[in-house]
Amino acid sequence: MSLTRSGATRRFLLAFAAVLCVAPFAAHAQAAKPGPAHDAGKETVDALMAAPPLPDVWLGSPDAPVTIIEYASMTCGHCARFEDEVFPILKKKYIDTGKVRYTMREFPLDPLAAAAAMLARCSGDKRQAMIELLFTQQKNWAYVDKPLEALRDVVKQTGIGPKEFDACLNNQSMFDKVSQERNIAAQKFGIDATPTFFINGDKKTGEIPPDALDGVLAPYLKK
Repeated sequence: MSLTRSGATRRFLLAFAAVLCVAPFAAHAQAAKPGPAHDAGKETVDALMAAPPLPDVWLGSPDAPVTIIEYASMTCGHCARFEDEVFPILKKKYIDTGKVRYTMREFPLDPLAAAAAMLARCSGDKRQAMIELLFTQQKNWAYVDKPLEALRDVVKQTGIGPKEFDACLNNQSMFDKVSQERNIAAQKFGIDATPTFFINGDKKTGEIPPDALDGVLAPYLKK
């Protein structure tokens, strides 16, 4: 698979690959896996809610009784399925009704996922729309022979042209923050697979099927 097209994107990919070598993680582990001993415990609200390197983009009421933080990778097929099959139900039934407050944090599994995460951030207030687009079109850019070229074509729909594309991937500050967010998640919260959810501090690794969503959230809404 050829990832590079220009010197700029090649430098980005090599730099992020170096980050992965320094702090490796399960790059292809998209399903639930056992993690460190503390994974089974409940993370403190303060630790999870501490300001991350990249500002959280919240959906839902600040007064919602349930807070969900999802760590996801843009190249994760399970994450794409959650976005396509489960998130619309979550939003309509729980977020829009004031029951759930939700945010997605970046946990790129590979350099291509990091590039997609950066592009979503570079789209500003269109980030959520960009995330939905990239997940919907995932098979058209993440699993092709020239994914970066395909990614360029996909994000054109949001107004990001070739110059903006390269400028985003060469934004050192953005690059550092994406790397830091991933490393904090891995080192502090023991994340080694995507998607990983924290529901009011309780950790749940792996997919939540559409027909299981109500059952997962019901205990928290009764408290």
